[in-house]
Amino acid sequence: MSQFDDRKAGQEAKFQLDQELEFKAQARRAKFVGLWAAGLMGLSGEEADAYAKSVVVADLEEAGTEDLFRKIRADLDLHAVQLSDHQIRAKMDEALAEARLSVKNG
Repeated sequence: MSQFDDRKAGQEAKFQLDQELEFKAQARRAKFVGLWAAGLMGLSGEEADAYAKSVVVADLEEAGTEDLFRKIRADLDLHAVQLSDHQIRAKMDEALAEARLSVKNG
């Protein structure tokens, strides 16, 4: 039974680590997308960093990506940046892949 318990504990630890890494990747994705959107809106330096932080916070409002998408869509519309929903979602997907790689590589 001890071998089974050890295996179970190992799987639970791996699952927990995977969840933590995914959370970090999603937060990093929000930051990447926030910096990208900030650039499109003409923000730079500290303004861009502050905006990216607000995007990370907005992404924590609910599970999934819709809160992140709504924040970016509304802000780009407010600044008259012409992008389709598809372009924004594609950038979000691209940023998530980049963020996962970044987290994986430390």
